[in-house]
Amino acid sequence: MRSALLVLLGLCAACSSREQATDSGVRCAAISVGAEIALPAGRMVRGAARFEPEERDGGEGSVGAFGIDAHEVTNQQFAVFVAATNYVTLAERPGPDGIPFGAAVFDRRTGQWRMEGGANWRYPEGAGSSVAERGRHPVVAVAYEDAEAYARWAGRRLPTEDEWEWAARGPLPAPTDISAEAWDQNGRPVANTWQGVFPFRDSAEDGFAGLAPVGCFPANASGLHDMIGNAWEWTATPFDNAVINDVTRGGVIEARVLKGGSNLCARNFCSRFRSGSRQPGDPMLGMSHVGFRTVADR
Repeated sequence: MRSALLVLLGLCAACSSREQATDSGVRCAAISVGAEIALPAGRMVRGAARFEPEERDGGEGSVGAFGIDAHEVTNQQFAVFVAATNYVTLAERPGPDGIPFGAAVFDRRTGQWRMEGGANWRYPEGAGSSVAERGRHPVVAVAYEDAEAYARWAGRRLPTEDEWEWAARGPLPAPTDISAEAWDQNGRPVANTWQGVFPFRDSAEDGFAGLAPVGCFPANASGLHDMIGNAWEWTATPFDNAVINDVTRGGVIEARVLKGGSNLCARNFCSRFRSGSRQPGDPMLGMSHVGFRTVADR
């Protein structure tokens, strides 16, 4: 049995160029899939708003100029990469027993996590699920090396933690109101999170119970969508010397910093719907609420 860091972090069909309404009635922005936002060099400072023990680390540093994906990499984009390269994700590869490694899936019916051999980016919730009608949803259930492989193919790379946080907030310190980046001043959701009591009931006041297509929530000041909520995002930064003992797939490996929170973050659990939040991710494990975006030096 492998020892995995299962932290409870807690193709909408290829959309046209026009704004679209989802089944929930939420109107998704008319964004161009694959768009990039150019950001200047600068110095990022998280400030005093550090709500969790792990947030004592990171949150300050200089970054060079870079370009970053305006949204999380989508199923549609990842499918193009797979078709061009015949790439097989970690979750799809057979383990020592011949059974695919699979991915960690959160079951909203039971409120529990499970490892499922049939879960991967094509079937992110396991058997019976599919991305066939979710081309503009973020790709999830991808391990760190899968995200790296996509980035290399695209001539890009994964962001560092400092770059990601700079893209999310720029030179401003993190808000001292723990909810300020996920709800507006009138209490309306501006990010895809869990409304209600986790894990028992998601009232979906934001229009979604689960992942949302990219562009369904307002962009931040730099024009980036879903930096908060929807899916946690891989970064290239090791997590504070945290290691995972994975005997079946490489021995001791470094955890990586995940940023931004996900659709499973609720006020009563996680509360990491913030640019300053950070979590360790097992780089050998795909999860149904973890995706990524890429950057390029400028």
